[in-house]
Amino acid sequence: MTEELEHRFVAQLEENQNIVHKICRLYTHDKESHNDLFQEITIQLWRAYPKFRGDSKFSTWMYRVALNTAITLYRKNKRRVKTQDYEGVSFKIQSDPYDDTIEEQLKLMYQAVKTLNDIDKALVFLYLEDKNYREISQTLGITEVNARVKMNRIKEKLRKILNP
Repeated sequence: MTEELEHRFVAQLEENQNIVHKICRLYTHDKESHNDLFQEITIQLWRAYPKFRGDSKFSTWMYRVALNTAITLYRKNKRRVKTQDYEGVSFKIQSDPYDDTIEEQLKLMYQAVKTLNDIDKALVFLYLEDKNYREISQTLGITEVNARVKMNRIKEKLRKILNP
């Protein structure tokens, strides 16, 4: 991979790293697992970056790779996320510390969302990120109609959980 490509990747990753932090928060339960998943997603993004054609925005592509990585690892390990060593990487990525002090309402919402299945979690996450149904359907590989129907059902389920 060329040095120019490496620099573009690092710049785009640093600019959009909050996406990865949010996904990590959704699929992990502690800081160590969060950091491990962040590292694994970064590795998968790095490996897939040469194939990124730019047909969509970098952030949309990043959502897809990050969500697929999180879901795959979550399903394999349920609790413990295994990571790969990336000591040999020739560049360093500046990672801002993640502030995990969240208001009580946000904690409750995350707890409720964690009760959902993996695809529904991803759908809620993208919805809360103000992605339109077209972007959600492209990222998750489902139809727009399916995304809308699923989201309406999820909203009703979350209402029941949060307002018993």
